[in-house]
Amino acid sequence: MTRRPRARHAGIVLAAGSGTRVGDSRNKVFLPLAGRRIVTRSLELLERIPDVDRLVLAVRTADLELAREVVESDLPFARVDLVEGGATRHESEYAALCALADGIRREEIDVVLIHDAARPLTPVSVIRDVLAAAKRTGAAVPAVPLHDVAEVQEADIVCGSRPNTLVGVQTPQAFWAGSLLDAYEAAAREGFTGTDTAACVERYGNLSVCTVPGHSTNLKVTYANDLFVAERLLAESGHAL
Repeated sequence: MTRRPRARHAGIVLAAGSGTRVGDSRNKVFLPLAGRRIVTRSLELLERIPDVDRLVLAVRTADLELAREVVESDLPFARVDLVEGGATRHESEYAALCALADGIRREEIDVVLIHDAARPLTPVSVIRDVLAAAKRTGAAVPAVPLHDVAEVQEADIVCGSRPNTLVGVQTPQAFWAGSLLDAYEAAAREGFTGTDTAACVERYGNLSVCTVPGHSTNLKVTYANDLFVAERLLAESGHAL
């Protein structure tokens, strides 16, 4: 009897936004961070995880050629497929999933990790925890508590703090591949656009999304000051070079 090959994992990295709020005309993810491009660092984070042997990078049409050059020069030995992202995050996720669809349907890919290219400092421990939780439950996201949060009534009256009840969600997020693809195909049929991956999976995938502890260093580079903070964090961790 022929034994089916062990299913592997795939990673999707989203870089299809304009990314210009950082104060540069270029998409921020192609800017250098302590000697390496932001997008390169984010791809490397997933590429280093055991059993993640396929990556998909979603970029704007205008950035396709640059992205191809970056992948070839920075990650020559990694398998990175490029796809054109859409006008929304949801559309970019679906485009990337379509690139993985054949492997998912053949059960060659069992879990998909979805990561923001603008989060280049995610601790490996967070990625491993998210992946392990998703393999058990079907869907997992890293989250950090939101402190000093207050509930405001209709009259703009603060009615009390709500410690440890609200969280900030980070990436990468991880999902059973088949359920994720099914959810996005169902959303496409109905014309639904989710605010994030978990929202689509909860609506169409019949999965409850669990959380694992995120990390304070897993910042998203959005503004110019975030680059300075990221460089300082890299220097403090001894990984600036």
